[in-house]
Amino acid sequence: MEYSDAIPQWAESLNCAITVCDENCKIIFMNRKSRETFCKHGDLIGNNLLECHSPRSCEIIHRLLSDGGTNSYTIEKNGLFKMIYQTAWRKADGSVGGLVEISMVIPENMPHYKRD
Repeated sequence: MEYSDAIPQWAESLNCAITVCDENCKIIFMNRKSRETFCKHGDLIGNNLLECHSPRSCEIIHRLLSDGGTNSYTIEKNGLFKMIYQTAWRKADGSVGGLVEISMVIPENMPHYKRD
């Protein structure tokens, strides 16, 4: 089974960018929004994720792959505010299979609700 076969079809049409890499940092899936976001770089599927990141970002990627953790932050780019959520995904045996990054446009002043 190809990794892309395991990605649900609905992930292709979400209004957020989803990029998936395997445990070797090889990009194995980009949904439509992700491909549109990075189209100026060409087809990135099959490329190594580390090749397009700073040393600081590469350290975070290695840590996430090592400990199976998550990383999240917000950015402003080209006048848009985005939330970036990166998390490890796991294989059926429980080992880390790679990383998923979800990038979504958010309002500049996003509401925050406390629900206790």
